[in-house]
This record gives sequence, structure tokens and C-alpha cells, in this order.
Amino acid sequence: MKTITNTNALEQALALEVPSREASLRRDPSVSQFWNENRKLLEAAWAEWEIENKDSLLIPDESLLDPRLRKAIKDAWENPEKESAVADLWEEIIPGVYVAQFFDLERLAEFHSYLEDVVNSKIPKRAPYGIQLNRYGMMLDPRSEGHLAAPNFQAFYNEMMDRYMRPIARLLLGTYGYDNQTFGFSIQYNPDKDKDLHAHTDASAATLNININLPDEEFTGSEVDFYDKSSGKTVQTTFEPGKAILHRGNVPHATHPITSGQRSNLVVWLYGDRMQIPRGSTSSYGGGNNTATNVVSAEDITGRQRWSLPDGPKDTIAPF
Repeated sequence: MKTITNTNALEQALALEVPSREASLRRDPSVSQFWNENRKLLEAAWAEWEIENKDSLLIPDESLLDPRLRKAIKDAWENPEKESAVADLWEEIIPGVYVAQFFDLERLAEFHSYLEDVVNSKIPKRAPYGIQLNRYGMMLDPRSEGHLAAPNFQAFYNEMMDRYMRPIARLLLGTYGYDNQTFGFSIQYNPDKDKDLHAHTDASAATLNININLPDEEFTGSEVDFYDKSSGKTVQTTFEPGKAILHRGNVPHATHPITSGQRSNLVVWLYGDRMQIPRGSTSSYGGGNNTATNVVSAEDITGRQRWSLPDGPKDTIAPF
């Protein structure tokens, strides 16, 4: 790690020369070296940025989320016997793929502005380069190099994963035991750059893909195809502002080319220690790399277990 001098961290961070797109795409060792050497500096810069802009910056928290979802989640944490109200908010479009309103449309503009402030900060951020390098996205989880380390955002991110995504995935997808670890990034699709994504599966037990477009930010194209292995059919869906798609990581899916406008999404994953994902019974599911056997049946998990936090620590293994 580089030493942070008496010059403030934010000023030092803004002066850094970020690795080129080309170096990132070819996974040049210098890229990881850059992010790792500057990790502490960038974390300090984000904290300083929040303090300097405290009078104008949103402090993101769960009040940004859909009121019905917030109430159902609160009730279920207090009494797991009420978890059916959470399930009722999600529409299953094919086995293992669900859709629901996640963000409050009346608060989405505030969150959108916050993310614009993040981009305008000019603090170096690493773009996602899983299947391709998304130019306008950023890494969200601390396990990732160059992640969005703003303390208030990290508090919101952890709340979203711990209080919302994990128990919902356990309830709908039966992922208990393979959801200790978190991962997240943002992406943006544009007609001239990063316009589509070919068919693939995710290295996750569960994926939550949340659209953060505003209601007046229209786009055409960018439909998402999900392949139903049981019927052999493909179901197509379109993202709507503030809506989320929750799906098992092993469900094949692809994004059609966007033809106008832009689409912005937050994508977050859950998986087990050392990137394990379940396989086996229909109450769990199969496929993918680093899969694990001896899956506990979803029917054997109690409500209180679903609405609980993992016991183990977070590891440092990142999918990309």
C-alpha cells in the first residue's frame, strides 16, 4: 500500500493515473497492482469526499426502497411467520426468476443524483470486466479492487444485502448455506458502447438485477431473455424503473442490443464461501463452476434461519 502523505487523500486520489482500458481488458498484472497499492488511499479519499460534501450529499438508506417491500421485510425480520407477505410481492415469470418493485419511484431521482455525484467526484473507480469491460459501471463490494468505498454507500449496500436480498433469495430460491458472500457492480448500456451482453450464466447462487432508470429516462431495446430449462422456452422481459429481477445464477440469460437511450442497473450476487453455489434437488438447483454437493433441502430450513445473518466472516475471493 502507498503511504498517504500530509497532502489530503482526496487530492492524492484525483492525481492518480488510472490503468488504461486496454490494460484492464488483457488483465495486465499492473492493473491489479495499481488498485491494491492505492486501496487505502482511495478508501480515505471516499471518506474525505463524504465529509467535504456532507451538506449536499444524500445519505442512502433503506428509505429509498419501495414502501410495501420495506414493510414486509420489517415484519418478517420481527416475525418470520409473516414472510409470505414478502413472497407475495414477487411475480415468478419462469421457475427461478422473479420480478418486483425494489426502489421507491418517488425517491429514485435522489439516488440517481447521488450516483451522478459519485461519478462527478472523479475519484478513480474500477469498471466491471467480467464478460466484457463496461465503461460506465463500477464495483460496489469491498472484495473488489477500486470499489465504491464511500462509507455511507457501504452501509446502504450491506443493509440491502443483509436485510433484503439474502432472506428473499432464501425464501424464493432456497439458497440457504450458499449465500454468505456478497458481490456487486453497476452497469450501463448505451447504443454506441456496451450495448448488449451475450447468453451466459452467473457464478452466483442468486443474482438481483435492479434497474435505476428514472421514469422519464426511456430506452428501446435491451430486453432480457431468460431460458427456462424445464420447458425449453425463452421468456423475454424488459426492465422498468426501480424494478428488480431476482434469479438463480444458473438460469441462462442474455441482453438484446439497446437501440436508443441508456439503461443503468445495479447487479448484486450472493454465493457461498470460496464461491460455492448449490446443486442437487429442485429446491436448490444445479450447474455452474465451484458447485457443492450435500445441499440442505429448502424444506428443512426454518423461517428463523432464513431471517438470520451468516455466522462466518466474509472472504476476499472476487468473481472478477
